Amino acid sequence: MTIELAYRQILGDLSKIYDERESVTIANWAMEYITGKSRIDRMLFKNEEISTIQQQQLQTILQELSTRRPIQYVLGEAWFCGMKFIVNEHTLIPRPETEELVEWVLKENPSPKHLLDIGTGSGCISIALNKKLPNTEITSLDISQEALKIARQNADSLNAVIHLLQMDFLNEDNWNSLPQFDMIVSNPPYIRLAEKESMNRNVLDFEPGLALFVPDQDPLLFYRKIAAFASKHLKGECSIYLEINETLGKEVCKLYETEGYKVELRKDLSGRNRMVKATL
Repeated sequence: MTIELAYRQILGDLSKIYDERESVTIANWAMEYITGKSRIDRMLFKNEEISTIQQQQLQTILQELSTRRPIQYVLGEAWFCGMKFIVNEHTLIPRPETEELVEWVLKENPSPKHLLDIGTGSGCISIALNKKLPNTEITSLDISQEALKIARQNADSLNAVIHLLQMDFLNEDNWNSLPQFDMIVSNPPYIRLAEKESMNRNVLDFEPGLALFVPDQDPLLFYRKIAAFASKHLKGECSIYLEINETLGKEVCKLYETEGYKVELRKDLSGRNRMVKATL
């Protein structure tokens, strides 16, 4: 089987599940993983035969993709801020809007001393910030021990220095064990359970619900807890950067304004309200 025929097979199978644009993206990602060749190289060597082992890889990947399992989990990797991260079903798949949150932090805060990342998952936010802010001490919390194992692997493979800590942040009794910070960054759970019906299966069936969902009756749960924590653990000139549910921008802003913060609501590149900065 040639590289071109393998690509066409993947594309044909994916077209039964995904739209054309997404099928092309996934097919190219899978082919680069299998062959080790970029898209341009695959075009130049389209008639090159793939090995028996590569054909077996192809079939395994196709079988997993047919269940709508995300390509990132199938391959065990995802790209974020130009770096390759290990991911699995214990961690959220890093997304472009979270990259935008990181870029916002870096643009406005060249040298925070001590930063807290709440709900670190794969560690993508903390690690990306550490690579650009090597003098910033970063503490990264998550309730999931399995997620923290992945974050540790990512930190080690990318030569990042972050302090990983397992903690149920919603339990306020745990807060006394944490020091003072001058910045908080978080992509917390913010999807209401009622929104499940409108979600894609590849997210709903595979990504960790613990990192996605909040109760319908308290959709601002994490933002409220972060505000309460910040009142005791942020010092000096300090900022909070948050990824948010696009439908709850006004509510998040009001929450922090009530606590005395100066608030900025920012849209992502798709024009959706997805980020909030709260400053004291």
